Amino acid sequence: MRHYPALDLHWPAPPDDETVGLVLAAVDDEQPTAVEPQPGGVRIFFGDEQARDRAAVIVGNAFPDVALSSSLIPDDNWAERSQAGLTPVRVGRLIVTPPWAKEAAAADVGPDDIVLTIQPSMGFGTGHHQSTRLCLELLQRHVRAGVSVLDIGTGSGVLAAAAVRLGAGRALAVDYDTDALESARENIDANGLADRVTLQVFDLAAGRLPESAPFDVVCANITAGVLERHAALVAATVAPGGLLVASGYQEWDAADVAAAFSSEGLRPIDEALEDDWIAHAFTR
Repeated sequence: MRHYPALDLHWPAPPDDETVGLVLAAVDDEQPTAVEPQPGGVRIFFGDEQARDRAAVIVGNAFPDVALSSSLIPDDNWAERSQAGLTPVRVGRLIVTPPWAKEAAAADVGPDDIVLTIQPSMGFGTGHHQSTRLCLELLQRHVRAGVSVLDIGTGSGVLAAAAVRLGAGRALAVDYDTDALESARENIDANGLADRVTLQVFDLAAGRLPESAPFDVVCANITAGVLERHAALVAATVAPGGLLVASGYQEWDAADVAAAFSSEGLRPIDEALEDDWIAHAFTR
């Protein structure tokens, strides 16, 4: 059983979204993988204990009023908790449902709707986070039949699966986290898409393009810091006339993300907003 390194943060009064956003920006270099609301605070997950411990030092220095505690969270406990709270999510004509709620999802399916069954696993998108929903919204607006798709930081595989079900010809779903790829493989298989979605270990920090680049549509639902640091490589994966759907950041980071991609020859042509979260569609 995998245990996930986590950092619990608690404020004297419940934090607002902007405060949490400032904390996440401060620890962005440590590549947090997920954020889970907690009473009076948040729990931030990291890829390893070293990153978590470095993040604790950063937060302790920058936010002295925050109470911190470190832990290792077993994945099975999260799955049990999630089952009570995760229900089908509709984004346009896409319905993303956990396996145990397929019957409930079926009751709301129209003739043009697309149902994706996604098994939740800690830290991987299931459609319940704003940034995932925003990407799904933009994919519905812009994916055309037969296009090639790259999903950077695929997590559960939900964006790659959605793109193919929306008409893309093929998708390459990549992640540096092998646990994420295992989760994605299970979901791709469960949705009958194994012949159209390829999964591959890939780390932007390695500085190399993934195989088959460039692509007609590239999804990057990661964080502002990662997008800005690796804008040149991400932009290089987008074919001439192609599209980049970027999210994982909030409104106050939007100008910096847009500037990073503008310097690489990409311009924004569309956006989607939910709460303080934002997604952009860029093209050459």
